[in-house]
Amino acid sequence: MVAAGHPRFDNWARAWAEASIGRYLFNTVLVVGGALLLTMLFGALVAYCLARYPFPGNRIVYYTLVAGMLFPVFLALVPLFFVVDQLGMLGTYHGLILVYTAYALPFTVFFLHAFFRTLPTAVAEAAFLDGCSHAAVFFRIMLPMARPGLVSVGIFNFLGLWNQYLLPLVLNPDPDRYVLAQGLAFLAVSQGYRSDWSGLFAGLVIAILPVLVAYILFQRQIRDGLTAGAVK
Repeated sequence: MVAAGHPRFDNWARAWAEASIGRYLFNTVLVVGGALLLTMLFGALVAYCLARYPFPGNRIVYYTLVAGMLFPVFLALVPLFFVVDQLGMLGTYHGLILVYTAYALPFTVFFLHAFFRTLPTAVAEAAFLDGCSHAAVFFRIMLPMARPGLVSVGIFNFLGLWNQYLLPLVLNPDPDRYVLAQGLAFLAVSQGYRSDWSGLFAGLVIAILPVLVAYILFQRQIRDGLTAGAVK
C-alpha cells in the first residue's frame, strides 16, 4: 500500500491517455492559438486605424466596439448558437476560433487604441517622407514600437481564452473537439461513478501548468507594457 502523500506519477499518464487530457489540451492549443493570432492581427489593425486616422464615424466605430465589452455574453448565447449553426460551423475548430476572436476583439481594440495614441507621430511622418506606404509604416515601424502593449494584451487574451468555458459549452457539442474546460467538467461529472479522483486532479494540474508558465515567463512584460501605456 502506498502511503498517503506519496507521489504517484502514473496518475499523470493515466489522465493524459485514458482521460483524454492530451486530446483536450491539443484542441485548446489549436483553438486558442488560432484565435489569439487573429485577435492580435485584427485588433492591432483596427486600433491603429482608429487611433491614427481621423475619418467620419471614427468615434462611432470605437465606442461601438467598446460597448461590446459591456454586453453580457449570456444574452448572446442563443442567437449566437443559431448563427453558428446556420453557417455550418457548430462543433468545428474554425467556428470556435472565429467566436473566440469576436469575443476578445473589443478588449484588444480598447487596450491598443490608447497605446497607439501614445506613439510619436514624428517617426511615422519621417517614414512617409522616405517613401513608406501606410502598410509598411504599420508593420515595420509602429507595430514593433507597440510591442510592450501587444505582449500585455496578448497575455491577457491568452489567459481569458484558455479558461473559457461558456462559449465552447454551447457551441462545441462534439466530444472529440472538447477544450480543456469542457473535458475537465466532463471528467468531474464522470468521477461520481468511477471514483478516479487522482486522475482528475492530475488533469487539473496539466490544465493549470500552461497558464502558470505563461504568467511566470511574461509577468515582467505585462508590467512594463501597462506602465509604458500609462506614462507615455
